[in-house]
Amino acid sequence: MAPTMAVAPKRNEEEELRKRNQELEKELRESREREEQMRMELRKVWKRLRVAEEGEELLCSQLGELEAEFVYQARDYNSRIVSLMDQLSKANNVVVNNHRPSAPISIL
Repeated sequence: MAPTMAVAPKRNEEEELRKRNQELEKELRESREREEQMRMELRKVWKRLRVAEEGEELLCSQLGELEAEFVYQARDYNSRIVSLMDQLSKANNVVVNNHRPSAPISIL
């Protein structure tokens, strides 16, 4: 009778170890699945980051080109204003030099 009693606790202990082992294997599978999902999500985020960085570089390049174009246009505009002011000044001098003072009008 003693040998059968020793086998029964051993079987219970083995069964508990099997259950615990199954639980641990299940947790390990779930953990690996979560890890793989996180890796996939990280790859997606990494790709979006690369796209955003490339977009930023493109926008900065375009902004630089627009700034340069603006500078050229501002210089041209300024040159045009200076030219028009010079023409206006010359025209004013012609008018002033060609204007003859008229005789004063006397009311009396």
